[in-house]
Amino acid sequence: MIYRSFLILLLSFATFVSSAQNDTARLSRDKFTPYALILPAALITYGTIALNNPSLQSVDQHIRKAIWLDHPHGQLPIDDYLQYAPGAAVYILNACGVQGKNNFRDRTLIYLAANALMGATIEVMKHSISSERPDGSGNDGFPSGHAGTAFVAAEFLRQEYKDVSPWYGIGGYAAAIATAYLRLYNDKHWFSQLLPGAGIGILSTKVAYWVYPYVKRKLFKNKQSSLVALPFYHSGAAGLSVNYFFH
Repeated sequence: MIYRSFLILLLSFATFVSSAQNDTARLSRDKFTPYALILPAALITYGTIALNNPSLQSVDQHIRKAIWLDHPHGQLPIDDYLQYAPGAAVYILNACGVQGKNNFRDRTLIYLAANALMGATIEVMKHSISSERPDGSGNDGFPSGHAGTAFVAAEFLRQEYKDVSPWYGIGGYAAAIATAYLRLYNDKHWFSQLLPGAGIGILSTKVAYWVYPYVKRKLFKNKQSSLVALPFYHSGAAGLSVNYFFH
């Protein structure tokens, strides 16, 4: 019963978030608009205020008590993989013939830029702000990198397929929210540490989509180019080789 209720709540919240994002996209027509900043700004602001706010910190304590202290359990490291699922879904869908918004080169560069922006922002904040994790394993809990990665991927999936069906975005956000919940379930983050990570992830992806058309015009102006990505395995190490060819 508890898990069924959680799944219903998860899907409902993911639907709300994705629908709100789609409404903003229709208003902005994929161009910068202040409306698009409301959700990520609210998430980041909440977490920042909670750093020194006893009332919001008590909310963290109550949530941890309800999930972890009142119901002792083992950890589920699924979040280490689930955070990448929406991003992987973009490439799987394209490989299956469901075409998204951008070609392979453009979506890959956008996704890499979004992750680079998110990663740099979160790493700077982690090293600048001392915020202990609930399990006491470190003082680098603010903001959550898992949440940042998951919400970059969720917004990436939504952006690529929002014109095909809103359900792709809903599924992506459901996976991202589930990742955030698992960070609570595994006692790795406070609730207030997850929200700014999610906000930074969403905002980083939006910025990448806003900026990329201008960068693209500069990089590929009057040039024909191709991008080839090949997996490799050598001496026990696996990876991905990416090559650009300009003609």
